[in-house]
Amino acid sequence: MKSMIDRFIKYAKIHTTSDEDSTTFPSTDRQKNLGKIIVEDLKSIGVEEVSMDDKGYVYAFVPANTEKLCNTIGFIAHMDTSPAASGENVNPKIHENYNGEDIILNEEQSIILSPKEFPFLKEKIGKTLITTDGTTLLGADDKAGITEIIEAIDYIIKHPEIEHGPISIGFTPDEEVGKGADYFDVKKFNAHFAYTIDGGHLGELEYENFNAASANVVIKGKSVHPGSAKDILINATTVAMEFHSLLPSDEVPEKTDGYDGFYMITDFRGEVESATLKYIIRDFDLENLQRRKDLLINIADRINERYKSKLVEVEIHDQYYNMKKIIEPVMYVMDLAKKSMEEAGVTPNIVPIRGGTDGARLSYMGLPTPNIFTGGANFHGIYEHIAVEDMIKAKETIINIIKNNAISHDKIG
Repeated sequence: MKSMIDRFIKYAKIHTTSDEDSTTFPSTDRQKNLGKIIVEDLKSIGVEEVSMDDKGYVYAFVPANTEKLCNTIGFIAHMDTSPAASGENVNPKIHENYNGEDIILNEEQSIILSPKEFPFLKEKIGKTLITTDGTTLLGADDKAGITEIIEAIDYIIKHPEIEHGPISIGFTPDEEVGKGADYFDVKKFNAHFAYTIDGGHLGELEYENFNAASANVVIKGKSVHPGSAKDILINATTVAMEFHSLLPSDEVPEKTDGYDGFYMITDFRGEVESATLKYIIRDFDLENLQRRKDLLINIADRINERYKSKLVEVEIHDQYYNMKKIIEPVMYVMDLAKKSMEEAGVTPNIVPIRGGTDGARLSYMGLPTPNIFTGGANFHGIYEHIAVEDMIKAKETIINIIKNNAISHDKIG
């Protein structure tokens, strides 16, 4: 437990927030600071082939110690943290033997992590929790995944009696801004399949994710003096509000769950002469995603027709697709994960990801990559936390996957 805690806290304290407005790659150079440390840490535990490229990707390879023909298996996590909350000056707090009551994160600001607001905390009674100090996120997403992979590999190297095939390890930048797979070298990684260790609660196992698109809506207005504005002035901000009001009000993140899709406005800026609205669009079904995209365009057309002018323009870009289509033909990778979880005393909870992972894009790049839990919760905010015992179960799951891959006769490569 001490090694897990110490490694995680060391990584959590390194500022690695990515920047969605950046035009560089990685989006923030500070992510490479963690990459350099990871390279040295991997070397220190005995991984001989490890490097970081100029884009900030860390690759490492552990050769097989058996003559058996085994699939090459990969494990992936990301180094950046979400720009949704500060990732600078992270100060993790350790709470041993959690008693199920409120946790005061920051007394000065009266910030409390409470089971009244987060009922699943009751499942963590008796465990050691690591929380924030109420001023930043924690970074368990996904420094917990990095920690768990390295701790598992350390165990494998220290126990050469454990027979295993080739293992590929990858740590990516910029996952939180949707670019983590942009320059990932699948050929170099050279795995038959992989797992992102980037999930949440204990037992989560995921091979379905949203199909995703982004939309940028630009509105041009016409400004004249308000005193003589009748039948002339067109207020772009008013048109923008009208545009948004024509979307279904109950198809938003705060009113959906499970397999429901949604529209989410992420930015709104407006003046009389111009306004912009930015959306993310999500749906598990590709046809439904297209329907959502079509609705945005149809609303723009209706407004333009009413004003008899092209006031509204909509630009839509697909971001990633549901990896279910890629994983279903090779469900062996899911069976391997389920078996390995169960052997670690973890009940698999197969749920759809209401979001995306590097694995979604990597699956379409030829590397089937479902997602496994880290044990963390409340990602992207000041209430983020993780149970150390759940991190250990993630480590045990990784070890079991490596073991079971070596004894399995199911080969996909």
